[in-house]
Amino acid sequence: MKRMLSTLALALLAPVALAQSVACPDKNVQYWQAFPPGGESDLSARHQQLVLHKKCPSVETIIQYKAGAGGALMWTQMNQLPADGLNVVGVNLPHIVFQPIQGDVQYKTADVTPVFWFHFTPDILVVSAKSPIHNFKEFIEAAKAKPGSLSLAGSGQYSANHAAHERLDAAFGIKTLYVPFKGTGDLASSVLGGQVDGAMTYTPFAIANKEKGVRPIAVAMEKRHPLMPDVPTFKELGVDWVDGAYRGIGVPKSTPPETRKRVSDLWRALNNDPEMKEKAAASGFELVNVGVEEMDSFMASKTKLYTEGATRMGLGKK
Repeated sequence: MKRMLSTLALALLAPVALAQSVACPDKNVQYWQAFPPGGESDLSARHQQLVLHKKCPSVETIIQYKAGAGGALMWTQMNQLPADGLNVVGVNLPHIVFQPIQGDVQYKTADVTPVFWFHFTPDILVVSAKSPIHNFKEFIEAAKAKPGSLSLAGSGQYSANHAAHERLDAAFGIKTLYVPFKGTGDLASSVLGGQVDGAMTYTPFAIANKEKGVRPIAVAMEKRHPLMPDVPTFKELGVDWVDGAYRGIGVPKSTPPETRKRVSDLWRALNNDPEMKEKAAASGFELVNVGVEEMDSFMASKTKLYTEGATRMGLGKK
């Protein structure tokens, strides 16, 4: 009986041990960031830094910054890094599709080799809490009553926010005015102050500002956000729209397939850690697990989607 109980205990513990196992790097990881400290990409890297050290106590994740040209500086140079699996680069969608189409960068989308996409910040449509628009139905009615009169802020020209704005207009047969801002700070004060009618932004912005005077009215998620249960999804409103700004990691193009797989599996383990899930939820990030196995089909799908968005925005037309 004791032997049977011992065998049963080991059988029950085996899946737990398997879930906790991870192939730790044999040296410190150099994690290159294409944007300055303090943004969502940096916050994600800090979360991963903590969880990786917990799983692999002998390994430090050294976060390096090479910001410039909206991320293009780092992505142009990433293939010059050692292809050792210890140098990983933060990559973003739709940036790595839009920038080459726009034509002002020295890299092509195919030059970037993502090995894992770990989360996205879903698109969300918000208005000021002072707005007479209380829901999406009223938003559409107002937009159709006076085409081109409703102004929606967004972060940057030819950005994920810009693409989402154009998608909104195309999907619902409306015409609104996109107002690009340099950053979230300017965008927030303009929405709260009523200088614009609303914004096409991301869920973290809506969560952080909901109590300050922002009214979210539609979100691009599979299901309603647990922190905003009264906000319908675009799918509920009749459009198959689950999207936002994706963040992941890439490696130099010369990195061997087995090394790519090892890095991909490591980041999948980080993403599945309970602490990572908790940190992501608190920050408004939606975790995804797109590794090397799913990468080709995922990138083909997203490249097609964003290329269509680029056409709507007139990218590449000099």
